[in-house]
Amino acid sequence: MESTRLDRWLWSVRLTKTRSDAAAACRGGHVRVNDKPAKPATPVHVGDTVRARVHDTTRIVEVTRVIEKRVGAPEAVRCYIDNTPVAPPEAAVPVARRDRGAGRPTKRDRRMLDQLKDFGGP
Repeated sequence: MESTRLDRWLWSVRLTKTRSDAAAACRGGHVRVNDKPAKPATPVHVGDTVRARVHDTTRIVEVTRVIEKRVGAPEAVRCYIDNTPVAPPEAAVPVARRDRGAGRPTKRDRRMLDQLKDFGGP
């Protein structure tokens, strides 16, 4: 097989959960093939670079094999090379959190929060 539809390929390699999700992402402008906006029917060839923003994550993959049918996850991973940059680790800064529904902080809680934030506690 030389090429296939973009929405079908995104679904078959498990980058999207359903084919309609893949088509919606394409229509919404969240998918680019070789840095050009792509429609659901855009043909995908071996060697193409696909940039897809799905579920608030941008995936950059290079097509190594064209398939039309959905396959198992271990087989699907062999159909592309993932070039997505590694996300930076989140800062491990302690954040003051309160239980949901606990209401407003008391005066004592406020002093403890200020002390934690180092705003000049006792």
